[in-house]
Amino acid sequence: MTAPDGPVAVVTDSTACLPAELARDLGVGVVPLDVLVGDERHAEGVDLGPGDLLAALERGARVATSQPAPAAFAAAYRAAAERGARAIVSVHMSGELSGTVRAARLAAGSAPVPVRVVDSRVTAMALGLAVVDAARVASTPLQASDDDEPVRHWWRRRPAPRPDRFPEADAVVGAARATAAGTRVWFLVDSLDHLRRGGRLSAPAAAIGTVLGLRPLLTITDGRIVVAEKVRTRRAARERLLTVALDEVWRRGSARVAVHHLGQPDVAHTLAAQLEQRSQGLVREAVVVEASAVLAAHAGPGVLAVVVG
Repeated sequence: MTAPDGPVAVVTDSTACLPAELARDLGVGVVPLDVLVGDERHAEGVDLGPGDLLAALERGARVATSQPAPAAFAAAYRAAAERGARAIVSVHMSGELSGTVRAARLAAGSAPVPVRVVDSRVTAMALGLAVVDAARVASTPLQASDDDEPVRHWWRRRPAPRPDRFPEADAVVGAARATAAGTRVWFLVDSLDHLRRGGRLSAPAAAIGTVLGLRPLLTITDGRIVVAEKVRTRRAARERLLTVALDEVWRRGSARVAVHHLGQPDVAHTLAAQLEQRSQGLVREAVVVEASAVLAAHAGPGVLAVVVG
């Protein structure tokens, strides 16, 4: 039975790249996307991780992905209601990149409590940051004072007292949308073919790499993957990735940063350390997170990304 003054639950999908422990600490429900390796179907984060996906790509296996079935969201919504949620905010990767949002909306219509579905228009830890902020608003006591100590380490959750009154769903939705809209992401890939074949990048944009031999710096604009800049070499592209991320940090005056990679942790940790050192303290915390299997399937080996939020 749902309490009338119960909490607002937050649900997301596995492309948010939230570590299982963090999602559990925040009380976030995560619905996995499907990854097909050859003829075998896997649930991302359940029986297939980024390392498994990388191994499949390296051996030349045919890889495809698909959004969760509405039934998977329906099960997540029922579980949240059974835990006492009076409403649910379901925050997902860009609808321009996946049918995940559509599946969530189909399930929302028959959920036992009201469900607000948010198209974040982003993915990876840009989505993850939006989910983290939404979950923290959902669990923050309404009577908290304005001078409460701010959370410096956004990656770790500081236990909060159980509130006497819970925030409304509108506040949780607003937090998710504000963070998603204010987050920037740039990334590099070894080859644009994976994005082109999956329909995530237009053929003219993909030709920049395949025909002209350039190393484009990619970003997400209006929910779509687009070319941000054209760079000649991989080394120059990595340096440019660092520069644009630092410029964004300096513009903000303070920022959270996540670095994604697939199978190249040393490169990612070096990039994260450079961001922290060169920002002169403006990066509150830089974390390294391996790209989710679904994102890796579309970006391919060699993906390196920076999220600034």
